[in-house]
Amino acid sequence: MTDGLAARLRSTLRQRADFSEVLADSWTALSAAAMSQRPVYLERDGKVPLGELFEITGNPNGHIRFSGDLLTADRLGAALSSGHVTIEGSVGAEAGLGMSGGALVIEGDAGDRTGAAPPGFKRGMTGGELIVRGSAGVEAGAAMRRGLLVIARAAGDRAGLGMIAGNVVVFGKAGSNTGLWSKRGSVVALGSITPPPTYTYACTYQPIHLRLLLTRLRDQYGLAVLRRHFTGFYRRYSGDMAELGKGEILVWTAK
Repeated sequence: MTDGLAARLRSTLRQRADFSEVLADSWTALSAAAMSQRPVYLERDGKVPLGELFEITGNPNGHIRFSGDLLTADRLGAALSSGHVTIEGSVGAEAGLGMSGGALVIEGDAGDRTGAAPPGFKRGMTGGELIVRGSAGVEAGAAMRRGLLVIARAAGDRAGLGMIAGNVVVFGKAGSNTGLWSKRGSVVALGSITPPPTYTYACTYQPIHLRLLLTRLRDQYGLAVLRRHFTGFYRRYSGDMAELGKGEILVWTAK
């Protein structure tokens, strides 16, 4: 039994590439040959088959691993609904755009609007798990409806912008205006954060449900959840009061 498909970049991408259709439909049972026919849209050269850019090997098993310099690869994992996708290294903008299921693991950094809503749509992620082991750009998880977004290092400005529900966990520093205009949902800040002025302090406590989530992130994804994350307290801020005010930002504190 293999680990699924492996997609190795043949040569450096010298122009931006739109991968939004590669994993948008059912793909988990596709052979390497069938996956090679999925379309990619190059900024200058237009539509090309995935197999022209990547050497694809392995057998379908609900998992695909992309390797190579993918900094100009945009919207990889967009509309993902099932399966497990791994990106070795960093990736371009809008990875996991509007995904509804499955798991997308980015081993490096992710560009702007990771896991956000597609242009013209009011809802971003509606399910699934998006794990960024590095940092993410601005507006990660914007308009999130359900699902889980984890950023193991720093998050750019306005992470969780306009969240409707779901969970965003940031291990490192969270950028300015994180959680701005949130209606519901949770932002968990294990590093430094300044909640928007439209949030109000509610209490300091130890949320039991968060221990369960952190345990799962440690055990399933090997993330660096430390003992202090379990034993510490969390300051709860309610907001955004400019919206429904039913969202929250949980900020880790030793006290």
